[in-house]
Amino acid sequence: MPDGKKARGPSSSPSCRASQDIMQSQARIIGGYSVSHHSVKYQVSLQRRGGFHYCGGSLIRRRWVLTAAHCRIRFIVVGEHSLFRREGTEQVFYPLKLISHPQYNLTTKNGDIMLIKLSRMAYLNYFVGIVALPRRAAFLTPGTSCRVSGWGLTNSKGGRLPAQLRAVRVPIVDTSWCNGSQSYSGKLTRNMICAGFWSGGKDACRGDSGGPLICQGRLYGVVSWGNNCAEIHYPGVYTAVAKFRKWIDWTIFQS
Repeated sequence: MPDGKKARGPSSSPSCRASQDIMQSQARIIGGYSVSHHSVKYQVSLQRRGGFHYCGGSLIRRRWVLTAAHCRIRFIVVGEHSLFRREGTEQVFYPLKLISHPQYNLTTKNGDIMLIKLSRMAYLNYFVGIVALPRRAAFLTPGTSCRVSGWGLTNSKGGRLPAQLRAVRVPIVDTSWCNGSQSYSGKLTRNMICAGFWSGGKDACRGDSGGPLICQGRLYGVVSWGNNCAEIHYPGVYTAVAKFRKWIDWTIFQS
């Protein structure tokens, strides 16, 4: 599909095949709310063949998107708010380069981060903007309030993707809690962030993978994995962007 055209027509909706793709992905908003139109200007929709939303992402430079390494895509759409309606604000791109972190491990999910170089520069305007990155090795105190956004499922049992972009606020959880025997039992690495509620009920879900976890106005996390969605004792797990800041800067500089 040529640049400048929306990846989905105004009357199209996800097919059964597309819904199965979302359900089978490791992509992981539940308990959240619909955001105001174009208030999350850096949010990106990563789409498969046929224009079906599959993952989220964040615009970090005019020609670069940050997402999760496990996301598979064909088109990148910025300026999106409603998945099922053409609004005239969308900009569509092909991926010129997909650069996963060299230490990404599909089994452990460590290093689940990927840079996408767009086929051309995004045009920044009222509907499209760039999000700031954290400083290298920046640390978040447990309890810090953050916001995760995306077009993922609003029910862990499945169903249709929401028409409009949604978000939910979640607190940072101490990694030692999430690595405890009642939770992930040591599966979190030093390159991951845990965020959510011990009581469950609010979380990212399937279709949100690769999307932004924003804390203190910066992109601190990339939606990565979890135990289903919004489960008790299982907050969401995010790739810690600060841990990869050096790699991000160097990769963009080299490319």
